[in-house]
Amino acid sequence: MTELLPIALLADVTLGKMVQPSRKHPDEEYLPYLRAAHIQANGRLDMTVDPKMMWFSPGEQRAYQLRAGDVLLVEGGAVGRSVFLPQDLPGLGFQNALIRLRPIAGTDGRYLDYCLQSAVANGEINAFSTSVSIAHFTAEKVGRFRIPYSPPDRQRTIANYLDRETCEIDAMIAKLDALMEMLKVRRATAIRRSTQYAEDGAKWRVVPTAHLFASIGSGTTPKGIGYYVESGAGIPWVTTSELRENLVTATLQNVTDEAVAAFSSLHIHPRGSIVVAMYGATIGRLGILDKDAAMNQACCAFSCPRDVDPRFFYYSLWGQRNDLIREAAGGGQPNINQRMLRRWRVPHPPIEEQRRIADHLDEVTSKIDAMIAKVSELKSLLIERRAALITDVVTGRKKVA
Repeated sequence: MTELLPIALLADVTLGKMVQPSRKHPDEEYLPYLRAAHIQANGRLDMTVDPKMMWFSPGEQRAYQLRAGDVLLVEGGAVGRSVFLPQDLPGLGFQNALIRLRPIAGTDGRYLDYCLQSAVANGEINAFSTSVSIAHFTAEKVGRFRIPYSPPDRQRTIANYLDRETCEIDAMIAKLDALMEMLKVRRATAIRRSTQYAEDGAKWRVVPTAHLFASIGSGTTPKGIGYYVESGAGIPWVTTSELRENLVTATLQNVTDEAVAAFSSLHIHPRGSIVVAMYGATIGRLGILDKDAAMNQACCAFSCPRDVDPRFFYYSLWGQRNDLIREAAGGGQPNINQRMLRRWRVPHPPIEEQRRIADHLDEVTSKIDAMIAKVSELKSLLIERRAALITDVVTGRKKVA
């Protein structure tokens, strides 16, 4: 059985510097630093993420430098996510959301990184780090965390083998990512083209949404005991978490008739209404109600009149969503408001044309979505294969030469 040793016996463990936004001493320099956003899954350092800046003293510049062979890992959030540094990163420090492992006693940093990747994939680090609140893989816990030990020569053999094998898997994953992006672009292009122009190339009449929809409104969040019931009873209550870019078919919880009566802004929006997420991480996400429902204040609903096919309007708004989000305003986070949505201009072809286009796009997008789902499935299988291979090798279940 492979011996397990605490990381502190194999590497120096250093927590990054707490963010210092203002200068404290004349000799300090304002320098960039790496943060958790730079550390991506599968041991990838993403240097396209802009580093932030803070003040470092000369001593801190030496203490928080990053050298070839170091390993960086995430302390909180995506706990334990790690990356091996193949070269020096001069002029860059790292903040206290990251921990640096500097190998000692002949330890190979690549081997450390692969052991950490295995422990993350198997849930070992998350279980080790979980406390009462949010999981944190603190420097003290990192030092105590045990990983499979192999002698230095064996570590290099394992790392060399996994470098070759994971490089091939990562190349296949990258090709799937490129294919996924191409399919998404094809889908978006089909929607935009079909919802902007008639077959003869002429533009349809374009009107503000307020001219098409008699009812445009958001909801509220009932506060009180007894207003919520389990799904299946009462009235469906939609939040932005239910918006999945298609039909809204299920809600996490329902509200009672008493809640609707108690809150004047908690309207019941009819089946076929278009729902738009107005702020937060889901801003711009869309859905179509497949049943009458109420909703919270982060959602806005358009109740469709007879001369508007909800599917056509859904596709039309989806095609313009990025433009809408770019106009979003807000100090802390961008948000779409009802005023913006009411004046947003959309094409309004005859209802027969709307239905024909919606039918066409239902067929086109369903085929593309099926291909996207297949690509996503293949990617998941490759990621699982990658994680299983690393675990088998570092634990000794798979022998390599």
